[in-house]
Amino acid sequence: MKKVIIIGAGPGGLTAGMLLASKGMDVTVVEKQPFIGGRTSSMKIGEYVFDRGPTFLNMPHILEEAFTESGRNLHDYINLKEIDPMYELRFDDVSFSPSRNQEYTKKQIQQLFPGDAAGYERFMREEDAKLQALLPILRNKHDSLFDYSKWRFLKALPKLNVGKSLYGRLSDYFTDERLKLAFTFQSKYLGMSPWECPGAFTILSYMEHAYGVHHPVGGVNQITKAMAAVIEEYGGKIMTNAGVKKIMTEGNRANGVLLENGVTLSGDEVIVNADFAHAMENLLQEGLTKKYTPEKLHKKKYSCSAFMMYLGLDTQYDLPHHTIVFSKDYKKNVEEITGTKTLSEDPSIYIHNPSVTDGTLAPEGKSAVYLLAPVPNNFSEIDWEKNKGKFRKLVLQQLEERTGFKGIEHHIEEEIVFTPYNWEHDLNIYKGATFSLAHNLPQMMYFRPHNKVKEIDRLWLVGGGTHPGSGLPTIIESARITSSMILEKHAVREVSV
Repeated sequence: MKKVIIIGAGPGGLTAGMLLASKGMDVTVVEKQPFIGGRTSSMKIGEYVFDRGPTFLNMPHILEEAFTESGRNLHDYINLKEIDPMYELRFDDVSFSPSRNQEYTKKQIQQLFPGDAAGYERFMREEDAKLQALLPILRNKHDSLFDYSKWRFLKALPKLNVGKSLYGRLSDYFTDERLKLAFTFQSKYLGMSPWECPGAFTILSYMEHAYGVHHPVGGVNQITKAMAAVIEEYGGKIMTNAGVKKIMTEGNRANGVLLENGVTLSGDEVIVNADFAHAMENLLQEGLTKKYTPEKLHKKKYSCSAFMMYLGLDTQYDLPHHTIVFSKDYKKNVEEITGTKTLSEDPSIYIHNPSVTDGTLAPEGKSAVYLLAPVPNNFSEIDWEKNKGKFRKLVLQQLEERTGFKGIEHHIEEEIVFTPYNWEHDLNIYKGATFSLAHNLPQMMYFRPHNKVKEIDRLWLVGGGTHPGSGLPTIIESARITSSMILEKHAVREVSV
């Protein structure tokens, strides 16, 4: 049995562990925190339960496929509920609640944004064709420029819209500014501005409209807990409170890890699911890589961060499961987040109100509400201890003035505020960039860190910092790519059920 050490129990590492353990490999996952899941973990505050990071699942068939490849049925572990309408999008003068039901959404567009219904139909038709062309690229490794001479890439090239930004591409479909933003805000999942994000990422909004938005009962954290269960069912081990001090190497070959407690674990393959830039800067012996030196890591482009508020309330609000409040000047807000890296006085806010769907997260009559405001990463050098209270007040003021969450501050029983400082210093996320490396053209596909670290034999990457990118479905795909490369290397084909 080949021994595989996986650093980090996030969804990428756990997907890889599940796939490899099911094929008979000896898998050990080491996790620095006392909990599993990384950013996709649960957090309990008193009698309330929250998702720490992602709050919904899109394209659940990708997750289903990963479980099937591991000889398991996802639905034996998780109860998925579809949220429909998907979310409420609140602008200053209009509220839009799109659905996976295209006729319902089309009627809303006709009513709220006259003249743009035909553009919506064309969007759904053309973006479906784009996604089908791009999927083979997203699901394959990109470790050689020769890959770009293959037919699958040449066929998909016209669909990449490399000459347009995400906003520019959406302008081909819609005329109303608010409707454009309703289909471009998903670039925030990549931590990027829609005016800079490549036009290929129109597939993000398409995937939501085509496949819907789903909630696992108990929270998205149930996904990583299910993956951990599968690993252990196959005899794999998951060690928490087991931070890695260094990746052990012999020459240019990884052969295990040295834990912070002094224990060494040897392995035939080492997979890094820790935050990419943090791991390259802190876990590798100095001088081992010329490609990912601290100086070069510092020069890369990173996503924005997130200001979080986790609120246990003594009441429930009969309001949507997901709400997004757009800044009155959204473009200015995005420029402040990703360009000038300054704190906005008019932030956009995402509100997660899952207790209207899921009664397991709070006591009866109460609710666990999660607020997220995109903010600059820590390249901004914002003093969060100084600004935390002021920004908290601003977020709550936005809710009071622009949503149905009236008087929310008076109902708070439990509260935790999580800033970019916490993301960096408590969860080891480089510069607090919660969505990892940005997805600009110089950091996509071949130009994104490869699933196999070329300079170091037996060292692999999974997660948002490698190909194909951040976001749960793509992180799962990164693990499938890396796992298939390892299995191919060791000529493993059959599932050991």
